[in-house]
Amino acid sequence: MSAAVILTAVLGGGVLFIARRIFFRRKALKLSYPAGLMRGKTVIVTGANSGIGRATAAELLKLQARVIMACRDGQRAEEAAQDIKNQAGPNQGEVVIKHLDLASLQSVRSFCEEVIREEPRIDVLINNAGLYQCPYSKTEEGYEMQLGVNHLGHFLLTNLLLDLLKQSAPSRIVVVSSKLYKYGSINFEDLNSEQNYNKAFCYSQSKLANLLFTRELAHRLEGTGVTVNALTPGIVRTRLGRHVNIPLLIKPLFLLVSWLFFKSPLEGAQTPLYLACSPKVEGMSGKCFANCEEEQLLSKATDDHTAKRLWDLSESMVGLRS
Repeated sequence: MSAAVILTAVLGGGVLFIARRIFFRRKALKLSYPAGLMRGKTVIVTGANSGIGRATAAELLKLQARVIMACRDGQRAEEAAQDIKNQAGPNQGEVVIKHLDLASLQSVRSFCEEVIREEPRIDVLINNAGLYQCPYSKTEEGYEMQLGVNHLGHFLLTNLLLDLLKQSAPSRIVVVSSKLYKYGSINFEDLNSEQNYNKAFCYSQSKLANLLFTRELAHRLEGTGVTVNALTPGIVRTRLGRHVNIPLLIKPLFLLVSWLFFKSPLEGAQTPLYLACSPKVEGMSGKCFANCEEEQLLSKATDDHTAKRLWDLSESMVGLRS
């Protein structure tokens, strides 16, 4: 490869990197919030020990919220909590760590019992935790892991906390989905993927389920003072892709591309943070957002019949309906 080609590639990459940094600074300046905006408010963030969840929890802490980090790995949660507290400055909120394993419906029930017993109010619930294209495995109750964690665990969690959210109204529910919902469908004939397992399809199916859940829940919450909205964060540099195998020879190039073009966790956290605390979305419900703006969804994600059918089946699967 000639020196000219190498120089062109380096300079081109540098220009793109600088342009991206400038763009983010502009957007970050627009997304500033008054200090103390979330003072007196309690926010639950699932999967708050890494990635978007951790960045969201850190920003909420700076806004003086009481942040409940709902995490499966207690040690990693403790380390993350200490780190975000060190970075939040003197006028910060409070961090509480509670164990939550979304792959166990019993763990979800225990978590909710503890929250209801100990917390007088919940102002915001952020359903953030998720799995991406993991090898085939099952939850404690025998459900396909991506469906179980990304949809069913959060479905039960939200339903069990609804009464407390209603008592705390006006309150908000935020659901983290993905643009990859576009490549999924709800396979009611094999929802548990026992006949055939395609890890990419199952992830997309679970993210489509998030959107349908948001739509049906919004209908059910009308008039309660509780709103629910979903979001698609885009491609973010997190541990979510840890199950994806990248060939050794390609990995350096992939890391460079991700560093240049993928969103940082802080960038990825802007939309969930916006939905959790911005006055601009107060009273809005049943919508999906991307980059802090409303996103138009494909018809498969706005089908009321499919949403109701999935809700009824999910109730049976998690034990809310006999």
